[in-house]
Amino acid sequence: MTVARPGEPSVLGGRGSRAQRLRARAIGALSVAACHLPEGPLFAGADAVGELWYRTSPARAATARRNLGRVAAWLAAEGRGPARARRAATDPEALDSLVRSAFRQNARYYLELVRAPAMTKAYLDGRLEKVDADVLARAVTEPGGVVVVAAHFGPIEVASAVVVDGRSGDVAGAMEVVDDPELQAWISRSRAGRRLRFVGLGEARRELRRVLAGGGAALFVADRDITGGGTRVRLFGHPAPLPSGPALLAIEANVPIYFAAVRRAGTGRYVGTMRELQVPAEGRLRDRAMAVLDATARGIEDAVVTAPDQWSAVFFPIWPDLEAAAGAQAAGAHGPDGPPGADGAGRGR
Repeated sequence: MTVARPGEPSVLGGRGSRAQRLRARAIGALSVAACHLPEGPLFAGADAVGELWYRTSPARAATARRNLGRVAAWLAAEGRGPARARRAATDPEALDSLVRSAFRQNARYYLELVRAPAMTKAYLDGRLEKVDADVLARAVTEPGGVVVVAAHFGPIEVASAVVVDGRSGDVAGAMEVVDDPELQAWISRSRAGRRLRFVGLGEARRELRRVLAGGGAALFVADRDITGGGTRVRLFGHPAPLPSGPALLAIEANVPIYFAAVRRAGTGRYVGTMRELQVPAEGRLRDRAMAVLDATARGIEDAVVTAPDQWSAVFFPIWPDLEAAAGAQAAGAHGPDGPPGADGAGRGR
């Protein structure tokens, strides 16, 4: 993998297939159109796509239902969050409504992804309410490096834009390398105007330490264990693996670490919050990192509480015990021999 020079987007992967090139061009054309069309019809269209997505993706909906059911149960026990989300703890119809809303919100996320070039500072001025404006100001004006973590929550593009637009130094984010180099190249190009570049997970630690040493910012989305090496912390009352990389990077580089979250508050309206995660000054590295991970989990909870259906991580495994229970239930439904035909006995009938 090649890492770009400061100020240039990283090139993740090589040249893709002809189909991938055509798809990337189509996405680029869609992005240009989405950046110029009225927001109202675009978001209405995204909602319609989300409804269709829900109806045609039963497995994805089942995963979201498990995860949102757990979140709803925690909200009900804690007496927090919207009433409709708390009702979902005991009301199957309310839970299904929450899942459908999550599909619509996730479709809006993809719309925001292609509209990222239009989400400039001028666009966000007057559209973004900054709840913790003083903390945000401190984060973007830190004279040295700074680590910023977020969740797969709300419009992630807006959260990154707030950090990038406020800082004058190099800004880079860690990105999972997917099997589509043309798509990744398009994502990098679309962020180049905002000075945000991506580096692959394999080289993230070395490159982001260089960014921090130069007084820049390192951005992470850190509510899913993508690599499988996460550390378990309590999240909504149950152990879930979270990536420890951001915490370790902040401790090793001796820089502040912040948690940022932005939620949608209507079409083209956003509410952003930011908090500094306290890093213990003394103790073993593992213990210090665990303290930061625990603070990260509390940040995720406090963000998701405001709008559970905007947490797009619910479409993926979060809690190992939930996935194990779902797997056991599926196996039990098929009997001890597994699904029909699994052993070849049903073939040819």
